[in-house]
Amino acid sequence: MTPAELLTDAFGRISEGVPAVLDGLEEDQLGLRVDGSANSIAWLVWHLTRVQDDHLAQAFGTDQVWITDGWHERFGLPLEPEDTGYGHGFDQVAAVRAGAGLLAGYHAAVAARTVELLAKVTPEQLDEVIDDRWDPPVTLGVRLVSVVDDDAKHLGQAEFARGLLPG
Repeated sequence: MTPAELLTDAFGRISEGVPAVLDGLEEDQLGLRVDGSANSIAWLVWHLTRVQDDHLAQAFGTDQVWITDGWHERFGLPLEPEDTGYGHGFDQVAAVRAGAGLLAGYHAAVAARTVELLAKVTPEQLDEVIDDRWDPPVTLGVRLVSVVDDDAKHLGQAEFARGLLPG
């Protein structure tokens, strides 16, 4: 298995889980905050997808699907187009409302872009420093693993929240 195949499999597991967690839920269910202040399923899926889109676009020097394909306009959220949800407070989380089809569509578009980007990754590229603002500097490999890890955690939170939904 090549590094590109390994990473494609890891991201593929996220893209398989997203439609499953959204399946059959109405917008009100997706926006429900199980204790009144927890992150909603809609926010969790939106955020994990935004992070993947943003971080991979930055790592590979390409545009974000969110912006170039007009997803930020389709969602119509009261947030800046560059917003990924990092550091969101109570009101910002509550503002992320969307239907399952919209969330799944955006995630599918990001997943497709991810597969395209990963198909070109060589083992040597994984060791290239892409962000020297950190100590130690961040390599492409570290960034990709970080995004998979973040996505998996947020997907798990969304799956947990779905299990707590009434009915």
